[in-house]
Amino acid sequence: MALIPIHLISLAILLHFVAAQQNNGFVAVQQNNGFVSIGASLAATPDAKPWLSSSGEFAFGFQQFQGKDSFLLSVWYEKIPNKTIIWYPKGGPIVSTGSKVDLVDRRGLVLSDPQGNEVWSFGNFSDFAYGYMNDTGNFAIVGSNSLNVWESFKDPVDTILPTQVIDIGVEINSKLSKTNFSDGRFQLRLIPDGNLVLNTRDLFTDTPDNAYYVSGTRDADNSSNSGFQLIFDVGGYMYVLRRNGKRVNLTEDSLPSGDFYHRATLDSDGVFTQYSHPKNPTEGTSWRVSWFMPEDICTKDSKACGLNSVCNLDNNRPNCECPPGFSLLDPNTTNAGCKPNLTLSCDEGNGGDVFDFIEITNTDWPGSDFVSLNPSGEQTCRTSCLKDCLCAVAIYGDNRCWKKQLPLANGYKDASNNVKAFLKFKKVDSPSGTGGSKSPTGEDKNGTGEDESRSLKFMRSDLIGTSVIGIFAFIGVIYMCFLQSHKKKAGTPLLSSTTVETNLPRFTYQELVKATDGFKDELGKGAFGTVYKGVIGTKIVAVKKLETVVQDGQKEFKTEVNTIARTHHKNLVQLLGYCDDGEKQLLIYEYMSNGTLAFYLFEDKRPSWNHRSSIAVGVAKGLTYLHEDCSNQIIHCDIKPQNILLDDYYNAKIADFGLAKLLMINQSKTNTGIRGTKGYVAPEWFRNTAVTTKVDVYSFGILLLEIISCRKSVVFNDDAEDAAVLTDMAWDCYQEGRLDAFVENDSEALNDLEKLTTFIMVGLWCVQENPLVRPTMKRVIQMLEGGIEVTEPPCPCPFSVTMC
Repeated sequence: MALIPIHLISLAILLHFVAAQQNNGFVAVQQNNGFVSIGASLAATPDAKPWLSSSGEFAFGFQQFQGKDSFLLSVWYEKIPNKTIIWYPKGGPIVSTGSKVDLVDRRGLVLSDPQGNEVWSFGNFSDFAYGYMNDTGNFAIVGSNSLNVWESFKDPVDTILPTQVIDIGVEINSKLSKTNFSDGRFQLRLIPDGNLVLNTRDLFTDTPDNAYYVSGTRDADNSSNSGFQLIFDVGGYMYVLRRNGKRVNLTEDSLPSGDFYHRATLDSDGVFTQYSHPKNPTEGTSWRVSWFMPEDICTKDSKACGLNSVCNLDNNRPNCECPPGFSLLDPNTTNAGCKPNLTLSCDEGNGGDVFDFIEITNTDWPGSDFVSLNPSGEQTCRTSCLKDCLCAVAIYGDNRCWKKQLPLANGYKDASNNVKAFLKFKKVDSPSGTGGSKSPTGEDKNGTGEDESRSLKFMRSDLIGTSVIGIFAFIGVIYMCFLQSHKKKAGTPLLSSTTVETNLPRFTYQELVKATDGFKDELGKGAFGTVYKGVIGTKIVAVKKLETVVQDGQKEFKTEVNTIARTHHKNLVQLLGYCDDGEKQLLIYEYMSNGTLAFYLFEDKRPSWNHRSSIAVGVAKGLTYLHEDCSNQIIHCDIKPQNILLDDYYNAKIADFGLAKLLMINQSKTNTGIRGTKGYVAPEWFRNTAVTTKVDVYSFGILLLEIISCRKSVVFNDDAEDAAVLTDMAWDCYQEGRLDAFVENDSEALNDLEKLTTFIMVGLWCVQENPLVRPTMKRVIQMLEGGIEVTEPPCPCPFSVTMC
């Protein structure tokens, strides 16, 4: 008599039990011994029970972030106190309370938000039988033939576990930070030549940079000896397996004896580390480092700390700091790099009358030399850099001098590095920590002084002498007195004719006159006012001076302040403060150093396709936040390239909420006058009918077609009458299969033909004349990112005689 496989018996028992419960009118149990039945569901709530492996050691479900309405779908260790996460969907999508994940027939796992919009899934299956949370930490979807059709082990993120195998081409990406599960800057790959490598990657294009660790498992003479798998065996040992069956061990030292969990994680600082954790809580409750690579990431050309930073090895981990005169690009990510507070220009004077140096020791940026003086004395080195308008830093040591330009690359500090670094600064703009105020072009983005404290901390190890400390203390006392005086002045509310319900800082008109140097540096003009560059404290800002000629100016002001003050998203421009001083009304925004998308998109040099597509997704995410995630739903009403600004990293941020129309949370549409800019305005504005968030979807569709083609949506003829032609061209080129004409033979876009086609199809769906046919912005994101299939779009305006 043939034996029936034990796993089929278990499955039969499970299905029989579920069926019995369904006959009683409900499903009481979704999981048994690690098995998860089709149709099972988990909700993102604090008390939700996860799906457990049969041993109870691993769990699949939602992990809550303490104190926040935020959940991450993940796999974690269930029996250790900190419940360390070992897997999550790529990109780390964070969802809110009420979201859920379903095991859907022929779909697999589907993550959706509280409104039922799909956030993440991983494809379609012709057939599968059940899900299974394995005791190895692998969550699998099992087909009717008992083979895995999908498993988390084959779709890793930042961690691998014993029994897991990494094949050539599989990527392990670090998190952006310890608390941000988006893909970070570091990557582990087994590349086709057989080497296991660690490299940084470009966050905009996902392009790998030069490797800072190479395993040496490539065999140039005999490909049969090259590496082809990274194996983490059941005993916790890791090695690269060559094609001839030989092993190259990574875990060289013996592992701790006893019963331990093991994991290997590419940490957010770029170090690949194997950890162990005792299963018996009496032996310890924390992870211990078993081994790591590389041994000294600061000196491995890793760009571990980003440009203009200094890497200092601290307990074998990179500690990233900004040198004096520099501040963090991203206050929430210390290893993303720093930006200089000094602006060098060859149009202004040089030499000792204008500039001076801060001296620090044992620090170098070996990747930024543009001149080497050999031999050179220290004073000659200083003088040469002082008089050179391109020299930002000079390094002196061993009778040699290296002059360096910005940006500074691969910076590190090492006590054995016997050099002096001279960092240039303008005397009138004395950098933080030199006894004066920070440079007017400096910025402390989070407003907490974190960047300043980092510079002071960096200098403290180099400045010597009690007299210097005394000077700092004296200046500190004076500064505190100034703050107290200023606080008293600001404590008295100013009389105003406008009610603004916000906790944002409030400034007087005269304070903003001073901050903008008399509104001298104009950044641009809009329908309701002019924007000027200014400096408040050490932070560069954009000050929008509203016109008060018509009634709408007052209404615009109330709307913009109350709206933006309650929003916070990485793809929205942040409002930092306001002025409501009688007739004078101004708004203070974060400064976007790279200007508008219009300038970037329509200049002579076409931006890269990867970057353009990244910008499009960023704008879509910002709009989704406005439409679905705010306490009050917001219709922007004026989406166009001029209202999309670019930050230091060229990330897209939506600006100008002055035309926004607020909807209460239970409203779906509103009646209002025509708003927006010709060429981007949805047809329903002209029909005196109710409008919805779909007007923003239409404008985004026009913007998306502009981003794809680098063409303007509206052209001006000789008779000064405008004509919107981009949608006509997009439809014609799509219908006739001439996408090369639409992108003007952009080779990069054409090499990515599948994405290009998808983006054009999404754009055509967004500009449909009937708003009911247009997708939501949430669905737009899913289509752009490949989460759901894009169907064939119909003609955008079937009622028009001039098109289609």
